[in-house]
Amino acid sequence: MAEGNNSQHKELPDEHVDPLIKHLHRVIRQCVRVLAVLMVAVIIWGIGDVLYVLYQRLITPPMFLLNINDIFYTFGAFMAVLIAIEIFINIRLYLESNDFPVKLVVATALMAIARKVIVLDIEKLTPDYILAIAATVFALGVTYWLLHKEHKKPDRL
Repeated sequence: MAEGNNSQHKELPDEHVDPLIKHLHRVIRQCVRVLAVLMVAVIIWGIGDVLYVLYQRLITPPMFLLNINDIFYTFGAFMAVLIAIEIFINIRLYLESNDFPVKLVVATALMAIARKVIVLDIEKLTPDYILAIAATVFALGVTYWLLHKEHKKPDRL
């Protein structure tokens, strides 16, 4: 890797011994850029969906009132947009950083499972499904805590 280009991801270097691999790395970097553009389109589309859902819920009689299901559905739509934003940030950091943003990926997964928990219809789910969701939340929470703890470790020499 060139010394002057420290910001590029080390798994996809500009310089490589094999010309084919070098070309394939460039292709993959371009594909990741396309994914970033598509994610922005998804974010804009998601915001439009949130506005449409809110509009539909507010004009349905009784007008300008939301019941609890409407509120939870709207929260789910909001969180879907926030998750898309987090994924865009993951993509951007992947392109700009020398390190894979593991903590951000775990935080995104935690947000996604939190969205799932918010919109769960507990009356229609089996206990095994709820237990699996709980185990996933717990595992991601512990992982995030360990990554956060590792990041804040004081230097002792």
